[in-house]
Amino acid sequence: MYVATLEDLEGMKRAGEAVAQTLRQMQAFAQPGMSTLELDEYGRRLLEGFGADPAPSRDYGFPGCACICVNEEACHGIPTAEKILKEGDLVNIDVSAAVDGYYGDNGGSFILGKDLQNLGGLVQASMDILRLAIPRAKHGVRIADLGAYIEQEAKKRGLRVIRNLCGHGIGRSLHESPEEVPCFRDVYNTDVLQAGTAIALETFISTQSEYVYELEDGWTMVGEDGGFIAQHEHTLLITEDFPVVLTRNNGIPYQ
Repeated sequence: MYVATLEDLEGMKRAGEAVAQTLRQMQAFAQPGMSTLELDEYGRRLLEGFGADPAPSRDYGFPGCACICVNEEACHGIPTAEKILKEGDLVNIDVSAAVDGYYGDNGGSFILGKDLQNLGGLVQASMDILRLAIPRAKHGVRIADLGAYIEQEAKKRGLRVIRNLCGHGIGRSLHESPEEVPCFRDVYNTDVLQAGTAIALETFISTQSEYVYELEDGWTMVGEDGGFIAQHEHTLLITEDFPVVLTRNNGIPYQ
């Protein structure tokens, strides 16, 4: 979406604030012994308080409010009463919603309680790489070069990136042009970031796998070669310089 007016900007800010605050509060609310469905229902109540409509169910028929992944799950995890959170779990919450016709999208991985699986380094790497990539998301930058930077930073840490998941444009719908903002150098992607456009910039940082596949539930994705995947995401408005971080209140550092 091209943010052309003050009304557009304020609308995108409201949507960004809704998903940012919801993500932050869901992360704080999560605890061992809780089902992912209970966590999801809490998130739904939070979004309702912002007048926000969950995008996954609204636009795609997803069976839940937020996508909640646990341990080996990479994305699109379905919240259920049977999936119970445990101490040391790697948890990812991805919240996207519409407010008055404008969309916000963000997500973050975290360790629930003690780091029993020694995955704190993976989570920190994903968070740090997103923080380092954000200042490079500016007018005139090739998306392929931005993705290459994320991939290089992962390799420096002995990690990999997922090559069939990516960020995207956002605005009046959840997925807009540019359709793909990968976290690797896609030599076929010739798109250039333009000032005034909004994107969801995401990291998908992996210990082993470079590709994910869909489980039989039709939604949840896991790594082809196993291991764990951490994801962090901010919604950005591209400018000539440092982007406007529309989800700045989600607790994920961006500077």
